Amino acid sequence: MQAGVVESGDGLNGQSWSVVGQTYVPKLLTEEAFVWHATLPPETFVPPHIHPHQDEWIYVLHGTLEVEFGAQLCVAGAGDTVQMPRGKAHGIFNRSGAEAHCIFGVAPARKLYDLFVQLDGVTDPAELVRLSALHEVDFLPPPADAG
Repeated sequence: MQAGVVESGDGLNGQSWSVVGQTYVPKLLTEEAFVWHATLPPETFVPPHIHPHQDEWIYVLHGTLEVEFGAQLCVAGAGDTVQMPRGKAHGIFNRSGAEAHCIFGVAPARKLYDLFVQLDGVTDPAELVRLSALHEVDFLPPPADAG
């Protein structure tokens, strides 16, 4: 890691990714941690998934997010931190009607950075699930009554 400032609008090496309607801007990458700024427009979400080898957290900067842990629903607003321990399924939803901004982090970094590089521009959820499985993120199947 190099000393210095990654300015508020900038990502590492100028990177920014669009993943199923959300914008992810990487801020820090070491072997110990990967941190990114996320912008989630209204009605966007990350379907329920599991990180079997990483702890994950979200710090909400602006807006409101809902995080589902199985049947448990947690609501997080500006200034709140959501902890998602490794191996615990979670889904992240912006149902607020307004844009949400947050900082995500995972530790250890593992393969998630490489996954986001591949997901840039992906709009097909099936392709997101396929690529994620190759990078140690396991999406849960949708409920049988969905659709």
